[in-house]
Amino acid sequence: MGCGQAALDAAGWAEIAEHHVAPHAQRIDREACISVEVIDTLRGAGAFASGFPPALGGLDDDWLRHGRMHAALGAASASVQGLVNVHHMAGSAIARWGSAEQKQRWVPELSSGRMLGALAITEPEVGSDIAAVQTRATQAGAGWRIEGIKRWITCGQNADLFVVLANSDAGPAAFLLPRTTPGLEIVPIDHMLGCRGYMLAELRIASDLPGDHLLGRPGFGASHVVAAGLDAGRFNLAWGCVGLAQACLDAAIGHTRRRGLAEFQLVQAMVARMSVDVQAARLLCERAAALRSARDPDAIRAGAVAKYFASTMVNRVANDTLQLHGAQGCGPDLPVERWFRDARIMEIIEGSTQVLELLIARHAYQAAPR
Repeated sequence: MGCGQAALDAAGWAEIAEHHVAPHAQRIDREACISVEVIDTLRGAGAFASGFPPALGGLDDDWLRHGRMHAALGAASASVQGLVNVHHMAGSAIARWGSAEQKQRWVPELSSGRMLGALAITEPEVGSDIAAVQTRATQAGAGWRIEGIKRWITCGQNADLFVVLANSDAGPAAFLLPRTTPGLEIVPIDHMLGCRGYMLAELRIASDLPGDHLLGRPGFGASHVVAAGLDAGRFNLAWGCVGLAQACLDAAIGHTRRRGLAEFQLVQAMVARMSVDVQAARLLCERAAALRSARDPDAIRAGAVAKYFASTMVNRVANDTLQLHGAQGCGPDLPVERWFRDARIMEIIEGSTQVLELLIARHAYQAAPR
């Protein structure tokens, strides 16, 4: 799909996910790698252009359609949804806070899928407290010297451009770090619990960057640049959780019907809870999409709420799906055990459950009358 073509609707993405992603999901999990074939399919369908401004090669800013794309991908493969998610996170930071020159240079490359992007925040000793990153940025003439280690970087093994958070004398700063930069070493991380196709990597950075690779200005790296990427990631991931949970629910209903368990009241109670959970999460995601489309300032809070609920919800649904499948769900012949492992990751990434609880509570206190 090229520039000027219409974005796929929910049915179109459901078809892509079912026929061109889901058949590869088990292999992606087993080999811990997303094939070029799948990435080419996503590129051709416009997945990497979704959510970016048309002026920069994107498709549109229809956030409901964008969210439903992530739901379809989440149902097919959480790893593939994660690839598109982190790409959009990095690109969103550039599209929001980049200079005019940076936007024109990098965003069309990302929108077309000619380049894949990733966000590099976490470190061996720093996770949720992004203001405490130990990677250092020091001015060196007209440029910058970046030194440090980033770890657990989603799609770090195959991304072409990293948005890297570092601390400088003027405060947190974000930088554009191309994969080809001298002094960057990429070390794969394997044998993860879930989302094994995230192609995680450790970035060992000892690089010199030109001045025009500073994104935004020093002091704004965490509060503005990275925050824009995390906001996009939470929105996307919430929808991905809805898709994954729907796949679990559909499998649970199908299995209990085939096994003659659908008339048992305890089974019905579990299916009822799962169904309500999925519907509630979808409604929260739809509200977040409506607020983003309206450019409402409350969209950031709504995205955090949607991610918080959807990520906890998908764990409950995946757990019940596994329980209803019994031993069959634990084996390699069905995707149930993969869904169970993938769901567990959702409460950790893009803001852990506990971090989001603090954020949501803070918003609640600010909004409440005194």
